[in-house]
Amino acid sequence: MSCYEALAASYDGLTRDIPYEKYLRFFKTLLRRHGVTATTVLDLACGTGSLSVLLAKHGYEVLGVDRSEEMLTVAAEKAMELEENQPFFVAQPMQRLKIPEPVDACVCALDSINYVTKPQDVQKAFRRVYESLRPGGLFVFDINTPYKLEGLDGQVFLDETEDSYCVWRAVYDKRHRLCRYGMDLFQQANDGLWERSFEEHVERAYTPEELSQWLTDAGFAQVERFANLRPEAPKADELRIFFAAKKG
Repeated sequence: MSCYEALAASYDGLTRDIPYEKYLRFFKTLLRRHGVTATTVLDLACGTGSLSVLLAKHGYEVLGVDRSEEMLTVAAEKAMELEENQPFFVAQPMQRLKIPEPVDACVCALDSINYVTKPQDVQKAFRRVYESLRPGGLFVFDINTPYKLEGLDGQVFLDETEDSYCVWRAVYDKRHRLCRYGMDLFQQANDGLWERSFEEHVERAYTPEELSQWLTDAGFAQVERFANLRPEAPKADELRIFFAAKKG
């Protein structure tokens, strides 16, 4: 089963602890820090649209892009709850990103870059984002660090809601720098019976240094790295790192 095909319907419930409000505040902090006044925002790899909707509620005009049509279906339903300024959603992989008009800023949250497991595709995605930004625009994203992904090896996790139950196991391949998550998902159907499905998610460990170089190669004039949701330099044992890349 393809990534997020079964998980999409249960994703929000299983990830209810994600601090989207903190993501929004930090995004605004980085915009101010880099002197960017943003009206239009591209939410790249937007998933079920939680951040897209939150951005729209704060007055931004939002275009959400994701490769998963199942996740975008949930996002569109969520956006319908807004009486005005609803985000617009498009199904595209980020390495083939193409939008009709450039935007002031792009955010790519929740280690979505790690899910692009071919380095050449990450480089293509960075170039596409650069082309999609107006001059002076800002690209903000975060990654799971190699330190974190290596530390997940062999661990088993459990998440559950009233109608879903997910067990996932992580295996890290140090040679290829790939972390594979095998997810057994049990979801309760309308008839009360439980249905089982399996998905495998794969993340690649990218070093901050290589990502910074690829951003520079894509044309970004200024690249900074930050600790997790904090405007300070990341430490060696940081689990999540944020990047802010400004177009000249």
